[in-house]
Amino acid sequence: MDGKSLSDFALEHGSKMGSDYVEVRYISSHDENYIARNGSFISIQNKLSEGIGVRVLVDGCMGFGSSDIMNKETVKKLVNSIVNTARLSHRKSPIELSEEKAVNTSWKAPVKVPFADVSSQEKQNYIKDLDNSIKKSTGRAVKNRIIFMNTHSSEKYIVTSHGSRVDSDFSSISFFNMMNASVKGKNEQRMLGLGGTMGWEWLKEKNISGLILREAKNLTRTVKEAKKVKLNKPVDVVVGGEVSGIMAHENVGHPSEADRIMGREGAQAGESFYKDILKDEKIGDVKMGNEIVSVMDDPTLKGSPGFYMYDDECVKARPRYLVKNGKLNELLLNREFAHVFDTESNASARSNSYSREPIPRMSNTFFKPGEHAVDELIEDVKHGILMKSFTEWNIDDRRFHSKYVGLEAYLIKNGEVTDTMVKRPVLELTTMGILGNIDAISKEYESRMAYCGKSDPMQPVQVSVGGPHLRIRDIKVG
Repeated sequence: MDGKSLSDFALEHGSKMGSDYVEVRYISSHDENYIARNGSFISIQNKLSEGIGVRVLVDGCMGFGSSDIMNKETVKKLVNSIVNTARLSHRKSPIELSEEKAVNTSWKAPVKVPFADVSSQEKQNYIKDLDNSIKKSTGRAVKNRIIFMNTHSSEKYIVTSHGSRVDSDFSSISFFNMMNASVKGKNEQRMLGLGGTMGWEWLKEKNISGLILREAKNLTRTVKEAKKVKLNKPVDVVVGGEVSGIMAHENVGHPSEADRIMGREGAQAGESFYKDILKDEKIGDVKMGNEIVSVMDDPTLKGSPGFYMYDDECVKARPRYLVKNGKLNELLLNREFAHVFDTESNASARSNSYSREPIPRMSNTFFKPGEHAVDELIEDVKHGILMKSFTEWNIDDRRFHSKYVGLEAYLIKNGEVTDTMVKRPVLELTTMGILGNIDAISKEYESRMAYCGKSDPMQPVQVSVGGPHLRIRDIKVG
């Protein structure tokens, strides 16, 4: 039997065994990984994967299991085991699922040049040529250069006992460039993540080589020219899209995950400061920041790192306003936690493999772009800093106290960006401190990508961590 037929069989068998809900995911995928260090490949992997994952709900208890042995007998034993395990489980609070519209549909990621049409040698040549260009453009400054590229193609079929069936063809490419620069005993490092849900054409259409070369030159200049600048009083800071993107992800996206709020992720990835807030206030009443601030999580952006049209519970994706006009607006919900919060799922259920359960996850999380040009944000700053990129960040387990350390940063005086590069400016702010001090947002948007890790076993999923420029007023810079 093929994967779809086995999925239909698993659904039927799980229902016959008395399950209140059955959900089956079949995934067939092809991944190619290339890692090069200073122009030499240290790893090339070509991986084919195929398997089936099954979730059941029996008397309020959830069971999950998976198998990469694709035959009827094995799948039948798998379903038997999952259903029996769920039946023997006991919970103080039974799991219930939100009611959602049944769908029967298919969708595809936008691809012009499939990865299968590009030879492994051509992929290796692209990486070698890029590394050589970085070496030539930066001289001997960039001592260590690591380039990682992954191309991923998959077919997914999800079927549920609630009447949904969703077919999808998905392609994504991720590109990480890690550089370490050293000049006269001064060192700095840079990791740049880029990616999209497209085909091989993404590299050319997004000018990835040009972007990475620009960042390599900026890193070299930062090492050579950046100096410590003492700021004795609070100043205005304009942060670039890379910095605003990680802020949106860490300070707003993670605390908005409903499973964190309810404590399910506490032992693995932390909890959420929303837990205490929502004891006394309702979603929609909680003031998070200035009215100009809205933070979105939108999986429907075609070609973006976190793109999808239907989640792993067959719920149709839509843009989600986590913060809207300065107020907490909605959470990231799958069907289980949507029921807990007495609402509908907003299609946040994602898993990174047939062998992992779908849980609430981010996709493309960003500050909603505003109406200003970047120059307009700067021209009203008498004394401050432009922080275009970051070198490190940290945040507490409840996602409230955070620290961001700048990499490429410049001093601003009288509305103009000077040639003075500031060495490692440090922003230490609470989530409310960030959102409450933003007074202007650019209309320009920068795309960045990361793998967001969560759960146990770990589930890294591709997300966008880019966004517009933000002007944050009157803050202390370390």
